[in-house]
Amino acid sequence: MPDLLGATNPVPGYDSAATNRNLPVSPNNTQVQNVPDPSRVTRSDQRAERQDHDLQGDGRVRYDSNYQTFLQRLRDTPGMAESLSRLFSGREGTVVLSGMSEGIAQEMSQILEMLRMDKDQLLDFLMGQFRAGTRFGGALFALLRNAYARASSDNVRADILQFLRNYADFGSTAHIEGNILRNLSAMADAMPASWAEKLREMLAKLENGIAAGDRRGNLELLQRGVFPYMGSYVERTHDLGLPRTLLTMLALNMARYENGSEEKLLEAFHQLSGYGTLKGQLGNIDDESLLLLLKNSQMDQGGAAIRFSDHIAAAAARALRGEGGAEVQQAFQNLVGAMLVNESVYMPINHYLIPLEWDGRMLFSELWVDPDAEEEQGRGGGGKGGAMKFLFKIDVQSLGLVDIVMTARDSEVDIQLSVPDKMVPFSGQIETAMAKILAQNELTPSRVAVRRLERPVTLTEVFPKIFEGKNSVNVKV
Repeated sequence: MPDLLGATNPVPGYDSAATNRNLPVSPNNTQVQNVPDPSRVTRSDQRAERQDHDLQGDGRVRYDSNYQTFLQRLRDTPGMAESLSRLFSGREGTVVLSGMSEGIAQEMSQILEMLRMDKDQLLDFLMGQFRAGTRFGGALFALLRNAYARASSDNVRADILQFLRNYADFGSTAHIEGNILRNLSAMADAMPASWAEKLREMLAKLENGIAAGDRRGNLELLQRGVFPYMGSYVERTHDLGLPRTLLTMLALNMARYENGSEEKLLEAFHQLSGYGTLKGQLGNIDDESLLLLLKNSQMDQGGAAIRFSDHIAAAAARALRGEGGAEVQQAFQNLVGAMLVNESVYMPINHYLIPLEWDGRMLFSELWVDPDAEEEQGRGGGGKGGAMKFLFKIDVQSLGLVDIVMTARDSEVDIQLSVPDKMVPFSGQIETAMAKILAQNELTPSRVAVRRLERPVTLTEVFPKIFEGKNSVNVKV
């Protein structure tokens, strides 16, 4: 019981009142954490809610910066070549692993069939990835690029960008329709059965409308059927959980669906052709010719590369739903994670995938290209143009991983190969063969070096420009 009246004699050194009076005041001590107060700015401390640790820290997800999170994921994500090697290392035997369903086996069989390429097929596959890397290819978009660069009016540039947005949504129609159907299906699954029944009826009508190509009818069903019905559901049940969240995503997809209609696309194009700088070049294209041109450009992109990506995506979807063994599922998780990092808006370099069977050996290669590499310090000074830098990461069956870093300046090429221990005794032959290949293609080998691969080369070592984003303010809320 506390001695409130002080009737007893205190023990020396244990007087709590005296002890508290003698505590030193340390306003700059970072060990003392601040009281969270959003209305004022306080000094920094060691509060656990802030994760301002360095990129080489404990691996926890950062909450203060999108870009730092991207760099962390880039460091932690394995290469796609490694994941593909794990998936297909058994070749045809991979597709009959225990626990895999017939559907995923068929998808992987199609992928394995595509891996068998000759020299011409490999070139077509690689060029297909180049074409699929950008949606805005061809003479029309080259003309718009030049017009955007020369435009002196902000209105012209804004209208060009609006046309590109319409075209992007127009070309993504099938993808957007799939998103809408998945959103509605997930909403019905998260709702009580009494409410979900009518939503499923509207979902069936929407599927029929999509199959018939009735975009206007589909939009009317969404605007006058689904959204009022879901608004009534939220109002009456006060369900602010998953169905309401999915409804927000549905609104975004519906806006893109409406923006990608042929009417919106033609309206944006007519707006462009009304400008004097573009009228002479675009005024002779009628509506039917424009739509045919854009549809053909969509169908022509990618070829075998697009089919390969579709098969990979379909097999990954099946595996991640549990239709396969744990090892296959983990490999597909790594593969999808690598794809998402590679397609990040922060990635300033191009990425291509080259999986094939060559002379009876399975070969998986990732190609990273920086077409605007900065001039290296101490090399190529004195008026030489910009350099292109390439990174090849090749996993060869029975040999191992090979890293090739190549820098090209005009016709001069600098190559550095990092090879496994099995290939080190043949370093001289490899250097001679590489120099001969370059000479046959009218290129001058300025340096060809082969060394033992001590550890895989990282992207940030070859392309330091990835870190340039750290100079900007990028807060993750």
